[in-house]
Amino acid sequence: MSFAAARQDIAAKGYAHFASDVQVAAWAAHAARLVPAALADPAYAHWHRHQGTWFAGVDALPNDGRGALPGGRALAGGVISFLQQQLGFEGPWHRAQLSVCFPGYPKQDEDESASAHAFRRNRDAAHVDGLHGEGPAKRRHLREFHHFIVGLPLTEVGEGAAPFTVWEGSHHIITAMFRTALAGLPPERWGEVELTEAYQAARKRAFEACPRIVLQARPGEAYLVHRHALHGVAPWRDGAMAPPEGRAIAYFRPEMQKRSDWLSGD
Repeated sequence: MSFAAARQDIAAKGYAHFASDVQVAAWAAHAARLVPAALADPAYAHWHRHQGTWFAGVDALPNDGRGALPGGRALAGGVISFLQQQLGFEGPWHRAQLSVCFPGYPKQDEDESASAHAFRRNRDAAHVDGLHGEGPAKRRHLREFHHFIVGLPLTEVGEGAAPFTVWEGSHHIITAMFRTALAGLPPERWGEVELTEAYQAARKRAFEACPRIVLQARPGEAYLVHRHALHGVAPWRDGAMAPPEGRAIAYFRPEMQKRSDWLSGD
């Protein structure tokens, strides 16, 4: 994919799917070898959720600020060059999330309500990153301001093995909602605004107006997603094939260096 085509896709669709790249594939192969140890690490036991069918794995990969894993090279390849040259991202990289799903995902957590579980099964737990549900009523506030989301698949899986999903064009609806709700406020006060109803209404419009896209990708490929795009993870389809270590994807969501840019459409 050319950089011009990727920029067009991000602007219009809210995501871009990058073809296989040898440097990305080498990084993914290195990361895949670290998956079993992360899954077994007692320090990450709290990330095993939904009766063991999902390992959330926030900060579970030991990469450094260059994206390099122990004994490996810095993150490189087409999608990384795009981020540097087109989005001006120079790092640093945070420790990657290691998201791993297994057959049966999503089983219901003990503390998960029936309605929340149904939303996870029927709507892929679709969400916009950075909005946190707080308190018993899960009222939504902005707490994180990501620059973008990049997903790097680590394991070869068949179709239906809990793929990443995104609602095409939903970032336009969500961006408009944020701009209206936060109008006139300086960035340091955005977190004070309670966004629950506005967010739920915008999400409903996105479900009605935007096609749900399944991003089935292999190691070496990458997908880049707009920070305001509605996205989720599809349930594991019966019979979908995956290795014993599951469907593993590394995610990076670096924070915006200049928070005032977060409301922009870029």
